[in-house]
Amino acid sequence: MTDETYPGTQAVRRAMALLKAFDDDHPAWGLSDLARQTGLNKTTTFRLLSALERDGMVARGDDGERYVLGPEVAVLGGRALRANNLRAVARPELERLADDTRETASLEVFSGGEMLVIDEIVGSHLMSGVPDLGSRWPLHASSTGLAVLAFLPEETAANLLSRVLTPITPATMTDRVALQAELACIRERGYSIADESLEVGLIAIAAPVYDHDGRAMAALSIAGPKLRLTAECVPAIGERVRAAAGRVSAQLGYRP
Repeated sequence: MTDETYPGTQAVRRAMALLKAFDDDHPAWGLSDLARQTGLNKTTTFRLLSALERDGMVARGDDGERYVLGPEVAVLGGRALRANNLRAVARPELERLADDTRETASLEVFSGGEMLVIDEIVGSHLMSGVPDLGSRWPLHASSTGLAVLAFLPEETAANLLSRVLTPITPATMTDRVALQAELACIRERGYSIADESLEVGLIAIAAPVYDHDGRAMAALSIAGPKLRLTAECVPAIGERVRAAAGRVSAQLGYRP
């Protein structure tokens, strides 16, 4: 049975198409232009807009002619954001990553110029480290910090990198030119690799999580010993982490 067999399904889909036509590039629409954009005739478009206007989902703009999103959309958006708690949304992805790799999966948020571990699933390998929940890591030395740094606004990242870059291990990048080059590589492939930069013998791979405004505000990571996370398996794990972070971002309302 398809959705079209349910009464009213077509009208709901058409109404949703009208609402989704409003974006940052098109915050207001005239009736004719909106009908043309959505592929609906003007009569149908007007009827649906009138119903949406009565419920506060759309409103008339300052000119009284064009339509804009209404106050009820903001109310629903706020409810959706409150319901989509980052930790709750990311938990299934952490579990999947930990199950697939048997390594430790973490969720960290960008807080106070550092990365804060807010959720973690320790890997099932006998040698999998100890829980780091509540720990804070420096941006330039951690995979999650590098993942977030790479996708922050340029001015914000520059301000953060103006601080003293303290070496944590011999492999920690403290040269700003080299670090900028690494951030460019991260932007290209979509995930970061911290190769013993936070702890000797530890490899970590991370990808950024974006909020509904497109801000890199957290990251998912997989970490384990270098003897298991070899150069051959890192790219495949990186793609898994990147895909998982993308799904979390989508649930938070991020649209590329």
